[in-house]
Amino acid sequence: MKLVIQRCQEASVSVAGETVGTIQNGLMVLIGVGKDDTEEIADKYLKKLLQLRIFEDENGKTNRSLKDVSGSLLLISQFTLYANCRHGNRPSFTDAGDPKNAERLYKYLIAKAKEQVPVVETGIFGADMKVSLVNDGPFTIVLDDTAFA
Repeated sequence: MKLVIQRCQEASVSVAGETVGTIQNGLMVLIGVGKDDTEEIADKYLKKLLQLRIFEDENGKTNRSLKDVSGSLLLISQFTLYANCRHGNRPSFTDAGDPKNAERLYKYLIAKAKEQVPVVETGIFGADMKVSLVNDGPFTIVLDDTAFA
């Protein structure tokens, strides 16, 4: 699994010109599901995501989590996070998860996030989406298996 986490003042995603998800003050997260990912792996990533202390406290230090600031989540599936560009100029996506399992795990993550975060918005799995973001900081973190080594 791979997550690209962006702290934002606002973010939205639209499909065919219609906004399907929008948040203020929170995290916009691009989610890539790999071919070997499971619910246990998804749980580990969600726990880490929700505990990241990347929001400023009263002293301007990044010391608060999403929950601490009552932030929102915008979760967007993005298989292209698994692009392999080692050979030639055309990316290969063989490490991305099978679409059925990837969609299942994406929906699983959404459901689990909604149990802990009051505002969780989403994109539409497999759709051609347009994402808009006001990155706060900018502050962007890539969370992959190296975060758990």
